[in-house]
Amino acid sequence: MFVKNSLDKRTNAYRPDLADASLQGAVKAKKFAEPHLLQCLSGVVPMLENPSASAQQVSQLRYGEFFDVFEKRDDGFYWIQNRADNYVGYVRDSYSFSDTISSLSHRVGVLRTFIYTEPNLKAPVCDAISLGSFVSVLSETADFYEISNHLFVFKKHIVTTEESLCKDIVSTAGKLLGVPYLWGGRTPMGIDCSGLIQLTLELASFEAPRDSDLQRAAFGKPLTKIWKDYAWKRGDIVFFNGHVGIMTDAGNMIHANAFSMDVAVEPLASVVKKGFDILAVGNPL
Repeated sequence: MFVKNSLDKRTNAYRPDLADASLQGAVKAKKFAEPHLLQCLSGVVPMLENPSASAQQVSQLRYGEFFDVFEKRDDGFYWIQNRADNYVGYVRDSYSFSDTISSLSHRVGVLRTFIYTEPNLKAPVCDAISLGSFVSVLSETADFYEISNHLFVFKKHIVTTEESLCKDIVSTAGKLLGVPYLWGGRTPMGIDCSGLIQLTLELASFEAPRDSDLQRAAFGKPLTKIWKDYAWKRGDIVFFNGHVGIMTDAGNMIHANAFSMDVAVEPLASVVKKGFDILAVGNPL
């Protein structure tokens, strides 16, 4: 039997005063709101825990992603839910958003690239977009694609959505080696442990939840033996208490971590020695 108010607030938009209309009958709230769909046209937008400039970042919107707005506040914040992973948070209204929904036929195929005001490498840069971000191609020149808002990206950095896919999550994660660790980050501009898992799986055509505990609940399984005796394989996703990484081989793991403050390869035994207990392993591909 469904228990009211048991839904995770990270992935279900409800507060005591306001909730997503689709949750009516499942949660208690003073008001229920029908969402207004927008598309993000800024490279990276912080999603915050609270409507405050000093609030903790809990996730991010990426260029091209769709999100639902449930509240437009007078203080310049939107209360939103990202359709890519259902994550809920607050964003500033000062970023570039559009209610003219564009196609998702192309994506960024390199770690990061720039958006130019003109189809010229010497033109002013107005933003940066990163691996996996969707762009809508309107027209093309010899070297540039025109995208939404009549801006331009270098053509060789953009691939079709199908061309962006890579089933080898270790290979994708390896491209992010050295990317700085960022709490709530989910792009090559800065990324956290679960963001690394989410991005690599997304580019392998698998939709993963945002946080490591949600990922573990979705596809993690308890170990069948002591971790030292487990037959670790390349691509195994290892879930710890509050952390997650990907095995590159039988003994090493790649992870975005707050020890070296970047994406790095480290022996699994070293991670365990730092106090992280292994809770589960999973490979949904």
